[in-house]
Amino acid sequence: MKVKALNRTKASTTRATPSDLRPVHKNLNPASHPLPRAREYTRAITAAKLDRMFANPFVGELKGGHVDGVNCIGVCRTNLLPVVSGGVDGTVRIWDLQSRTMVKNLEAHSRCVSGVVFGHGGMFYSCGEEGLVKAWSCFPKQSAGDSSDEDSEGYAKKPSSVKRMETDEESPFGPFNTYRLPSVRSSHNSVAFHSIDHHWAISQFATASSDSAVHLWDPNRTSPVTSFSNLWGSDDTVTTVRYNPAESNLIAHCSNDRGIGLHDTRTASALAKTILGMKSNCLEWNPMEPYMFVVGNEDYNAYTFDMRKLKRPTSMYKGHVGAVMSVSWSPTGTEFVTGSYDKTIRIFNARKEGGTASHMGSSSTGIARDIYHTKRMQRVFCTAYTSDHKFILSGSDDTNLRLWKARSSEKIGQLSSREEASLQYRSALVQKYAHLPEVKRIAKSRRIPKLVKKQTAEAIVQKEKKRRKEGNVVKHSKPGTKSFTDERGKVVVKTVD
Repeated sequence: MKVKALNRTKASTTRATPSDLRPVHKNLNPASHPLPRAREYTRAITAAKLDRMFANPFVGELKGGHVDGVNCIGVCRTNLLPVVSGGVDGTVRIWDLQSRTMVKNLEAHSRCVSGVVFGHGGMFYSCGEEGLVKAWSCFPKQSAGDSSDEDSEGYAKKPSSVKRMETDEESPFGPFNTYRLPSVRSSHNSVAFHSIDHHWAISQFATASSDSAVHLWDPNRTSPVTSFSNLWGSDDTVTTVRYNPAESNLIAHCSNDRGIGLHDTRTASALAKTILGMKSNCLEWNPMEPYMFVVGNEDYNAYTFDMRKLKRPTSMYKGHVGAVMSVSWSPTGTEFVTGSYDKTIRIFNARKEGGTASHMGSSSTGIARDIYHTKRMQRVFCTAYTSDHKFILSGSDDTNLRLWKARSSEKIGQLSSREEASLQYRSALVQKYAHLPEVKRIAKSRRIPKLVKKQTAEAIVQKEKKRRKEGNVVKHSKPGTKSFTDERGKVVVKTVD
C-alpha cells in the first residue's frame, strides 16, 4: 500500500521575520477560482493606480550649483559617483552623487564651457568657447589604504600618462595640460570649441570647432594629431562630435548646415552625410547597438538613424514643443532621455511604442513613456543617465542640476524578495491589460505644464491642416503625379556620399 504525504521545506512554511506575512499555499485547481480574468483586470487597474500614486521622480538638486546656466554634464563610464558639470559662467564643478554635494569648483575657462568628458585614469577634459581644452583630475582623494598613489595631502598623484606642460600653481585637481590650435596666437581671435568626446578604448579625444573642422588630440601633445576640415565642402561650424563605442575609428558629427556626417579616422576620409530639414543640436550613439544613433533636432523631434542607411530615419519621437537640446542613452540601450527648450524632460523607449496624454503623431511614431518637469525648471540644455541606469541628471538655464529617478514610481533602496515579486506581478498585469481603455487611460496619463499643453494642441491643429492640404493636392492633381509622403520620408532633404 502506497501512501502519498505532503512534503514541504521549512523555508516554505515559516516566516522570514516575525512581522512578515504567513505563507499561504494556493489551490491551483481552476474550479476553485471562478472568473480569474475579471479578478486580474481589477488588479491591473489597481496596479496602474498605485504606479501613478507613488510616482515621484524628482530626487533633489545638487547643492552649491552654478551661478549661470548649466551647459554640459559629464558622467564617468567606469564609476558611479563622479559627475562633472560645465556652466555658461566658465566654471567646471565636480560633484559627489552619493551625498549630492559639490567636491570642487574649478575656474576653468574665461568663457562658456561647451563640453566636458571623462577619459582614462580619473582624468576629464573640458573645452570652452575661448579656444582652450584643459585636462583635469576628478576626485583625487583616495582611500586610506591606497597610500602609494597619494601625496602628503591625501590626494592622488597626477597620472603619468599625461605630462604637465603648464607652469601654473600645483593643484591636485589640475589643470594638468592645456591644448589650443597652433594657428591661434591671440585669445581674442581664437577658434571656439563646441563639443568634445573621448575615445572609448585609448587615450585620444576629439573636438568640434567653429573653423568647420574636427580635431583629434593626443593627451601628451598640445597640438592636434589630425584634423578633418572642410567636410564635404562645407564651411559651417561643427557643433557635436561623438566616437562610436564599438567601431573605434568611426566618428559622427553634427554641423550648422543641418548635416549629420560620418568619417573614418584611419584614412582621414568622409564616409557619408545626410542633410535634414532643420539643424540637429545633439547626437549620441547607442551603447548596446553601436550601429544606431539618435539626434535631437530643431523641429522639436528626435530621430534614430541606422548608420548603414542614412536616407531615412528608422524612427521619429514626438512630443516636445521646443527644440531638443540634449539626448542621452541609457546604459542598457533600450531607452533614451531628451531635454528640450520647452522646459521638460522626456523618456522614450527605443524598442517599444509608448504613449502619454500629449500624443501628437500616428501609431508608428514613438512617444514618451514619461515626462518630467518642475515649476522652477527652465530650458534644459543637458541630460545624462548614471552608469547604473537608475537615475537621470539634468542641467538647465536656471543654474541647477537636478537628479531624477529613471522609473518615477521605483522605490529607492534595497527591496525585499516579497516586494520585488509584488512589483513584478503588478508590472506584468499592467502590461498584459495595457490595451484596455481604463488601464491605458490611467497608465498613460501625465500632468504637463499648461503652456506645453496649449502648444501641443496648436501643433495638432497645424498638423491636421497640413495633412488636409496635402490630401486636397493629391485629390485634385492628375492621377499618378502626386502621392502622400509619410513624415519620416520628409525628414531627410538629401544625402551626400
